[in-house]
Amino acid sequence: MPNSEIKYLADKVHVHRWPQNTPIWNNLIQKQLGDSINKNPEKKQITVRDKTIQIENFEFNSLDKIGISIPLFKDECTMIFEAQFGELFAHVHITIKSRNYMDIFNQLISWRRRVFPKGS
Repeated sequence: MPNSEIKYLADKVHVHRWPQNTPIWNNLIQKQLGDSINKNPEKKQITVRDKTIQIENFEFNSLDKIGISIPLFKDECTMIFEAQFGELFAHVHITIKSRNYMDIFNQLISWRRRVFPKGS
């Protein structure tokens, strides 16, 4: 299944600089992320491709430490990962609360196993 995509709308996304010893984000980047992702209450379009994840207009690559879970006592799925966008480094949290969160969870687990068979 190369080049397959998983597309869904996320209820909440938060992107922050990580690790702390990486280049500081300038004010423009912080404003763009704040306006379109972090502080925007609307659902965000997520597109997962082989080795990239696109959130709205930001494409994240060099994916690492990808965690996908269903928190106890919650009807939602979360994905957390480290990545790069451009020359900057980030830690990304994505929350999906839609009715089909289990389907999205299963697709994401299959994607991670296929693309990162030895872990990420």
